[in-house]
Amino acid sequence: MPTEITELLELVEQLPGVSRVDYDRYSKFDVSSRTFGFLWGPTRTVGLKQTLVEQLTLVAERPDVFEVQFTSGAFGWVVVHLDRIERDELAELVFEAWRLTAPDVLVDAQGDELPT
Repeated sequence: MPTEITELLELVEQLPGVSRVDYDRYSKFDVSSRTFGFLWGPTRTVGLKQTLVEQLTLVAERPDVFEVQFTSGAFGWVVVHLDRIERDELAELVFEAWRLTAPDVLVDAQGDELPT
């Protein structure tokens, strides 16, 4: 079942320290002033920070769902098509993007609790 934009926003809002900035064509998700995701409403896609290995694995396994967005240092960003992913899988990806970006104090406080 596809994930709605409202569901993505619910997942993001459950994570501590997150702020959202809306621009004309997209929204940006930050934690402690560091970006971990982007939402493009018109295309119903989200860009999420991942490790390089995870980026390549996701795209290789399911190119209909994931695309390479860009790489930056040790990280590879992926574009996720919301129409082609279920909420529980998206929750894992959002959580990992947040965890790769958030300060240790927030990560430690959150533990392994995924947004639902």
